[in-house]
Amino acid sequence: MKLLSFRYEGQTLFGPKVKREEAVWDLLAMAEALEQTDFPKTMIEGVSHGMDFLEEVRKLVEKTEAEGNVEEFKRAFTDIEWLSPIPRTPKNVLCVGKNYLDHAEELGSKAPEKLMLFTKSPTAIAGDEQTLSIHSEVTDSLDYEGELAVVISKTGKNIPKQLAYDYVFGYTIGNDITARNIQTEHKQFFLGKSLDDSCPMGPYVVTKDEIPNPQNLSVVTKVNDEVRQNGNTSNMIFKIDELIAEISKYVTLEPGDVILTGTPAGVGKGMTPPTYLKKGDTVKVSIEGIGTLVNRFE
Repeated sequence: MKLLSFRYEGQTLFGPKVKREEAVWDLLAMAEALEQTDFPKTMIEGVSHGMDFLEEVRKLVEKTEAEGNVEEFKRAFTDIEWLSPIPRTPKNVLCVGKNYLDHAEELGSKAPEKLMLFTKSPTAIAGDEQTLSIHSEVTDSLDYEGELAVVISKTGKNIPKQLAYDYVFGYTIGNDITARNIQTEHKQFFLGKSLDDSCPMGPYVVTKDEIPNPQNLSVVTKVNDEVRQNGNTSNMIFKIDELIAEISKYVTLEPGDVILTGTPAGVGKGMTPPTYLKKGDTVKVSIEGIGTLVNRFE
C-alpha cells in the first residue's frame, strides 16, 4: 500500500493512494462519516498498528465504497500540498554515514568498521514537490544525498538482527541535504545536516509487503535531469537488519522513527571540481518500487 500525508483545506491528513487515479483517500473524513471513532487520528498512530493498519484502511475504503459516495472522499493530487509521509518524527531523523563503499571512497575515506550514525532535526523534514531554500546566507556548498529511508512501526530496544524486519512498517525516499562547509567547520554533522527543510522525504511510504527485498533496489539521483547517483541498496555496507539491531542497542526505536540508510557515490562534493546545488536546480531521487521525490531549490 502506498500511503501519503498531505495538507488539504488547512488540515494535515493522510491516506492511501487511490488505485489507478492521481488522488488520495481522505481517511479521517471517511472515518468521521462512518462514525468510526476508533480509527487512527494520525499517520504515526496508524504506523504503530503495523500491518494491521492496512486491514483497517481496506475495511474503511470498502465501507465507503458500499455507501456509494466515494468521490466525496477523494482528494486530487492537484488539490493537495504534499507533506513528508511522516510529517514529524518522534525524535531526530536517524542517519547512517558512509554506508556505501563507493561513497566513502569518493570522499577520500575507507569503509567504516563501525556504524557511523548522526541525526537531523525534525524541523528539517520537508515534503515532495516542496520548494526548498538554498540557504545562501549560511552556505555556498549545499549538497544532495539520495537515500532509502526505513519507517519503524513499533517500539523496540536491543532488537535481534533476525527480528529486525518485524519492526519495519515500510520504506520511503529521503534526500539528506547537507551544508558541507558547516559540516566541516563544526567538526560534527548536526548543524550542517539540520538546516530547515534539509530532509525532504516522500512521496509515499510504501508498506513492507510491497517491497519484499529492500536490499536490491536501484537508487538514482538526478540534478536538472543529469544523472549524478546511480546505485543499488545491495551495496550497503551495513544492511537494514544490521542497522536496526545496532541502533537499538543504544536508542529505543519508536513508531514513526525514520532511518536514512546512507547514500551511494555521486554527491556534489565527490565531483571534480565539487559541484554544489544552486538556485533554480531541481533534484529528483528515484527508488524502484517507491517513486520519485522531487524538490526545487530557490
